[in-house]
Amino acid sequence: MKIGFIGAGTMAGAIITGIIDSGLVGPDAIGAHDPDAGKLRDLAEATKIVAYAGNEEVVAASDIVVLAVKPQYLSGLLERLAGQLIAKRPLVVSIAAGVTLRQIDGWLGPDVPVVRVMPNINATVGRGMAAVTANAVATDSQIESVLELFGSVGKAVRLEERLFPAFTAVAGSSPAWVFLFVDALARGALAAGMTKREARDAATQAVLGSAALLAATGEHPWELIDKVSSPGGTTVAGMNVLEDRGFSAAVVAAVAATVQRDRELGQN
Repeated sequence: MKIGFIGAGTMAGAIITGIIDSGLVGPDAIGAHDPDAGKLRDLAEATKIVAYAGNEEVVAASDIVVLAVKPQYLSGLLERLAGQLIAKRPLVVSIAAGVTLRQIDGWLGPDVPVVRVMPNINATVGRGMAAVTANAVATDSQIESVLELFGSVGKAVRLEERLFPAFTAVAGSSPAWVFLFVDALARGALAAGMTKREARDAATQAVLGSAALLAATGEHPWELIDKVSSPGGTTVAGMNVLEDRGFSAAVVAAVAATVQRDRELGQN
């Protein structure tokens, strides 16, 4: 199985590294192209993959073509490569946020197997969360291959495309909100006398451990909240302020706004 990446940015690099580290395929079976020659060179040197001179070479050499470009560049890219992709019919994998299968089928026609993936930035440390969906001509074995590829950098699940806007919010966009939360925690601790490093390290580890505890126990978040909260204690005092200031309502509204924006992008 030969895998080619069009685009050699952060996400492509994370996926490539995860694939190689997992042993799914070796670096000699992976290649990439990027218009930024320096970026491509650095990735090829770091991972020992093949650096292709152009996107056409990527398609010609690959059984799976991963489109790791920004959404605004995807239509032009596929219009240029459509003839080659339609003739060869490799499995096309898109990680472009907000670009639907319907749009991609419109550029390539209905006979090219396409899998759409929504990954997140945590794939760069092997803790990603990705959703996978496919068009009508992609086979179950092809979809399983993509689930395996993205499972090498975290967790990957199959999801109906109609749920992708919600997934984008809770998995794709939410890391930025978590970073904001960590920063806010650290700023609060800084005001109480901790150093910047002490505050950030403590907040980061608390969030990391809390997520691990939730995943390990399978308990409802409120069950764990109750375990942390003593009547009249410090946690309850903080929780009361968060809820008085609209913490939960703000998060729900942020999810709704992200869902709406994702749907708008999918209509363009």
